Amino acid sequence: MSRKKLTSSLGRSTTDQIFVRGRDLAADLIGKVPLGDFAFLELKGRLPSREESVMFNALVVTLVEHGLTPSTIAARLTYFGAPEALQAAVAAGLLGMGDRFGGSIEQAARTLQEAPPEGDLHVNARKIVESHRASKQVIPGIGHPVHKPADPRATRLFALASENGFSSRHVRLMELIAEEATAAFGRELPVNATGAIGAIATEMEFPWRITRGLAVMARAIGLVAHIQEEMDEPMAAEIWSRSEEEASSDTRKGPD
Repeated sequence: MSRKKLTSSLGRSTTDQIFVRGRDLAADLIGKVPLGDFAFLELKGRLPSREESVMFNALVVTLVEHGLTPSTIAARLTYFGAPEALQAAVAAGLLGMGDRFGGSIEQAARTLQEAPPEGDLHVNARKIVESHRASKQVIPGIGHPVHKPADPRATRLFALASENGFSSRHVRLMELIAEEATAAFGRELPVNATGAIGAIATEMEFPWRITRGLAVMARAIGLVAHIQEEMDEPMAAEIWSRSEEEASSDTRKGPD
């Protein structure tokens, strides 16, 4: 039985050179290509155009930091328990990149990429909203508990998408989904950051299966910063202590 040959086009090394996607790392990339462009090279196999560079970097910058979220708290608590393993704390934070935090980029992109490629966008948006409403599923990429009537991140990203040639059918469909949902549910449901990123990543022809990875790459940077802050200004011990105290306290009143 013949075995499949193991191959990878990402990187290889010789005694005196390292190649990434066919480019000499030392001669062509180090000191010449910023991190966001390098990430684009890894994913696409080529360096981005100027417009792609602006847009891709904007997408990942949006995802780096969002305060004391469950993932950053998990990272801080893990570092508190295992200060010898910074990488474990980062990994703990990344494990929380699920459907509620960051992972909804994937859901939004999938919804857009699986929508009919032709036809009236208003009709398509209405069908998507109706389908999710009938099945009682959250519509990915819209709504935010704080940012109303608009998510400032989505507003800025859509403006950049328009300026750089990435504002076409998928962006418009995402906007229409938000409009249809707002009308159907009777409350403000704007496109949020993950919805905007899912739409623009789709315009940039990233497959939906990889779009959650954009959040993973970016958020790793923010998690390292949270751990650095934890080293200098610890809060994990206080979070643990207060959680244990409040959760285990007996608040029930006894007989008079």
